[in-house]
Amino acid sequence: MTISLDLESFLLTSTVVLAFFGLYTLWTGRARMQQAGELPYHRLRQQRLLQGWATVFWGLVLFALAALLHWFGRPVVYSVLPVTPTSSQTSTPTLSPTPSLSPTVTLTPSETPTLQFTYTPSPTPPPQLPDEVRSQFTSVVTPNSAAVFSPLTFSRDLNFRTYTAIEPGTLFESPVEGIYATFSYDGMLPESQWSALWYRQGQLVHFETMPWDGGTGGFGYTEWLAPSQEWLPGVYQVQIFVGEDPKVVGEFEVSGPAGTPTPPAGILTPTP
Repeated sequence: MTISLDLESFLLTSTVVLAFFGLYTLWTGRARMQQAGELPYHRLRQQRLLQGWATVFWGLVLFALAALLHWFGRPVVYSVLPVTPTSSQTSTPTLSPTPSLSPTVTLTPSETPTLQFTYTPSPTPPPQLPDEVRSQFTSVVTPNSAAVFSPLTFSRDLNFRTYTAIEPGTLFESPVEGIYATFSYDGMLPESQWSALWYRQGQLVHFETMPWDGGTGGFGYTEWLAPSQEWLPGVYQVQIFVGEDPKVVGEFEVSGPAGTPTPPAGILTPTP
């Protein structure tokens, strides 16, 4: 009865998976509630606390589902899919051999041309940390390799209360005096090293690297604020690293001529 063994394996695996995710969800909710007490703003504390309670609730739900599946899963499944014995194989009479046909003459295949050169495309290498960035690491905390980041959102301005982009986009007209890259994250460890690298046309133009000062999950951003004459037209790329592991890469474009510096007040410019 192979169906009995398959159902037993499925029920046992499902129970273990639900219990594991229930334990992980409870641990995450507890961590978020502890983190809420460290936030400086009351609104963010309340929001993080509500997220923690919601996560704890779903963890209890997963534990309840695991218990129901363990105690009542077998009777319900067997009532819907009754186990029936498999029919035994019966011997069939063997056919008498028929005389084989005489072989016919087959044509020999013509010579196929062989390629003299073959081209194998090389895969795109993953982003790498430059030595000048790696040499500025100060954290001694081993980063969590399972940390995740959402895709980057780019904007000229940022709502610093909610860490949300104002008028996001991927194409910005000059003059530009600063760009913000916002993201959500989960699984970060406090004081672990993280880095944000800004490239223009493949050249590193700005970077920041420091120990992580946020929580285990939430919203964050990286920024590059520079005079408008430094924002040359071209394609810009932002790379986020946790330790030396790349997590997310995003691109945007600046078009139009770069801005010109404004002369200080009181200085007259000569006229021809």
